Amino acid sequence: MPLPFADRLNNVETSAIRELFKLLGKPGIISFAGGFPDSAMFDVQGLKEAVNQALSDDPGAALQYGATEGFNPLREQLAAFMAAKGVKDLAPEGLIVTTGSQQALDLLGKTMIGPGDKVIVEGPTFLATIQCFRLYGADLVSAPIDAYGVQTDKLEALIAEHKPKFVYLIPTFGNPSGAMLSLERRKRVLELAVKYQTLIVEDDPYGDLYFGEAPPPSILALSDQVPGSRDWLAHCGSMSKVLSPGLRVGWMVAPPELLAKATMCKQFSDAHTSTFAQATAAQYLKAGRMPATLAHVRKVYAERAQVMCDALRRELGDAIDFVQPQGGLFVWARLTGASGKVKDGAELAKRAIEKGVAFVPGAPFYANHPDHATLRLSFATADVGKIEEGVGRLGQAV
Repeated sequence: MPLPFADRLNNVETSAIRELFKLLGKPGIISFAGGFPDSAMFDVQGLKEAVNQALSDDPGAALQYGATEGFNPLREQLAAFMAAKGVKDLAPEGLIVTTGSQQALDLLGKTMIGPGDKVIVEGPTFLATIQCFRLYGADLVSAPIDAYGVQTDKLEALIAEHKPKFVYLIPTFGNPSGAMLSLERRKRVLELAVKYQTLIVEDDPYGDLYFGEAPPPSILALSDQVPGSRDWLAHCGSMSKVLSPGLRVGWMVAPPELLAKATMCKQFSDAHTSTFAQATAAQYLKAGRMPATLAHVRKVYAERAQVMCDALRRELGDAIDFVQPQGGLFVWARLTGASGKVKDGAELAKRAIEKGVAFVPGAPFYANHPDHATLRLSFATADVGKIEEGVGRLGQAV
């Protein structure tokens, strides 16, 4: 007899991206599929020094059980890190440390979503968010985006119609879209939060990975300009894309009552994020190495993004359309079908694998009404030569 699994598992399926990775064992394949940083750019020496310092300063604290809310020296460093980015009046007690920002999303699902509850997400949005929120029974509603992020006039109409539990946004170099929400729209989002008393969740794992001018301040940093908006705002941050995914260090800033419920639920799942990882991250931030690390990463990713965009224009021409990313890890593109070329992202993905290059079709990133002509390409983990070669292969597959 089959095992009696929970009904909530009927609402989700295995990640299309994880399934794609099973096809990447072919020798010589060039992958633009992953959404992770380049391990060659990890500051290994800085992390070694941080580990040694953590074990020298207070080995007992670094290796022992810790508070569910987080290792206090790290909470202090994270509050200072956020203050340097314009977030005012954030005390260490105003955030909790999570096991990656993904756990913050799971905690939001556990604390806020019941079966049938409406949640508004961007269309497209982070695939794991769709899966996570659906696992808790959410009825997801997609808000359309353009190159400047979510379209706030349409977002307001959706909030008024559906009265969602919350709105989930990746306003700065979103995954997969790469879009950057404009300053004007960020302020409007805060105004909508107050007007409709609706929680806004700002997921910000990519905000520090800009290529030219810095992006507008985070929605959290702007909240002091819209009275009352801080009461309706949760902010999720992560060290994964800027320091190391293996540390699994993220954090969430939220109203006190939400942090309390999230902390309670975190106690049930992992008791606390690894104190050793937290102590390491705290020492790294304290040592002041992050600005130089970010400057190096931005320079490398900016070059790779430019090379990929130039190669796409050269190799695919009018068969593909995209907006030049200003930061992050991705080029979000749409096949036009010009000159009879393939127009379906999933079909092109199959052809591309045969040519020795991989990417992720765009349809799974939509909670509703998927655009099958879209695709996501990551420039983060391939060097310039591999990017040019890989896009050349992609041009042969179109």
